[in-house]
Amino acid sequence: MDLTATTTDLANAAAEAVRLLPGRTLDPVLAGLLLTASEDSVVLAGSDRERAVRLSCSAAVHTPGRVLVPAKPLAETLRALDVPMVRIAVEGARLAVRTPTARFALPLLDADLHPGVPTAPPLAGKVDGGQFVSALGTVAATASRDEALPLFTGVRVRADGDRLVLAATDRYRMAVASLPWIPVSPDLDALIPATLLAEVAKQARGQVALHSDANRVGVAWDNSVVTTALLDGSFLSESKLVLSAVDTHVELDADALLAAVRRVALYADSRGVLKLEVGDNEIRLRSADQQAGEAEENIKADVSDGRTSPSFQSRFLIDALKPFSGGRVRLAIQPGMRATVFSSPDPEVVMDLRYMVAPMRPPAT
Repeated sequence: MDLTATTTDLANAAAEAVRLLPGRTLDPVLAGLLLTASEDSVVLAGSDRERAVRLSCSAAVHTPGRVLVPAKPLAETLRALDVPMVRIAVEGARLAVRTPTARFALPLLDADLHPGVPTAPPLAGKVDGGQFVSALGTVAATASRDEALPLFTGVRVRADGDRLVLAATDRYRMAVASLPWIPVSPDLDALIPATLLAEVAKQARGQVALHSDANRVGVAWDNSVVTTALLDGSFLSESKLVLSAVDTHVELDADALLAAVRRVALYADSRGVLKLEVGDNEIRLRSADQQAGEAEENIKADVSDGRTSPSFQSRFLIDALKPFSGGRVRLAIQPGMRATVFSSPDPEVVMDLRYMVAPMRPPAT
């Protein structure tokens, strides 16, 4: 193998591959990156048998070839270079990374021992990358990080006609986003690791294609494809969240409420809990702590029906309000320990988002 490529492009592809693969294996072969050079491109691919990634980068290929090298050292070396072009060539038992003034040599691993990178499952449909990334940024963040409960570490992605529905929960909060998409198969219903989708949200550009079968799911954009095994288990359906008990509706400016929550939360107790008291045409945020003191702030709001006044953990309340920044937010409040639903009152929004937060026991007075 011998090729020349733009340093930035090759460095970005290598870094992207490293971020998309979990990197938890001690097997040097599975921790390696396959480079395949042919015609006018080089493909970077890797797999740990559970997750696989394949990326393509333009290159001037002088000698075609296929090699396996340690992934992280390659990515870190390319990232450290400050030259416009880089040459990659096999030299004996090493893969040399050359610039006009330097040479870095990585050991070649046995490519024949690598399990290979499976092709993506059949195409399920396509979605606008900007909208998909925006939805993932909110939904994937509500998934649990407790790997002892793998069911709650995933994002359920399913097709519903011409809408793509994303849902995740950590049992204390739940986010459900619905956005338009172009379906190819009506059978998409997959529980995908949230950590992978969170990384996809940082990198995806343009139109995003989703691929799926009974065991695997793939996400593709530009020249990037990442596939992974599905999480096992049945996910709580958002359709089971009955909101017939809603007795209080509040609508107000999301930014005003978010700013007030951040200020009042400075005086919250060790649990970070504050109370949201509903009045006739305003809501009042209250918090108190023996050491920090106490705080309260009023915000104008449109209030209808009851006056149920729940308490929330402030960080969950902040996360629930962020997606509605720049507009108004509607709160559908249920009595007792039932969840409050945050949504946009704007009927013209492209992405329909519902963010549910479970209340907390009120702070001691």
